[in-house]
Amino acid sequence: MAKQYDALTEPLQAFIAAQKIFFVGTATADSRINVSPKGMDTLRVLSNNRVVWLNLTGSGNETSAHVQQDPRMTLMFCAFEGAPLILRLYGTARVTHQNDPEWSALYAHFTPLPGARQVFDLAIELVQTSCGFGVPYLTYKEERPLLADWAMKKGDDGVRNYWQEKNQMSIDNIPTHIIEKNT
Repeated sequence: MAKQYDALTEPLQAFIAAQKIFFVGTATADSRINVSPKGMDTLRVLSNNRVVWLNLTGSGNETSAHVQQDPRMTLMFCAFEGAPLILRLYGTARVTHQNDPEWSALYAHFTPLPGARQVFDLAIELVQTSCGFGVPYLTYKEERPLLADWAMKKGDDGVRNYWQEKNQMSIDNIPTHIIEKNT
């Protein structure tokens, strides 16, 4: 049932554009595997072999720590409405911080969101679809405003203080470099 492609087709790009959530998987050779849900209109398809996604401040910063040591990344999308489908994008990623030269060009693809901390740029090496028959139907209601509200209340200085306290190291003590690359 699984099919593999070298690149995203137009129908798969349309499928991605319709999704309200995606999942990111990363790990280093000796770290825990991290899987994170992402939403809030933070992903853009730039070409049939390249996607970028905006990372917002959260409780951890595992993806950034992992990608800086081992650039492997998998993105997964599931059809929770309509025809069943699971889509995985396998590739190598790089993290772009606010002080990096590419930041402005990559960040320009997104509506500014409070708490933005990194953009991940994924070079897609393999696209795989599978049936999704076991994925339940779920109905999208709306985005939760909590993360944006939290970041707005903290303000830029408060978010940077949060990065200092909570986002500098992964749970496996891998550095994220968030402070020196974003301030």
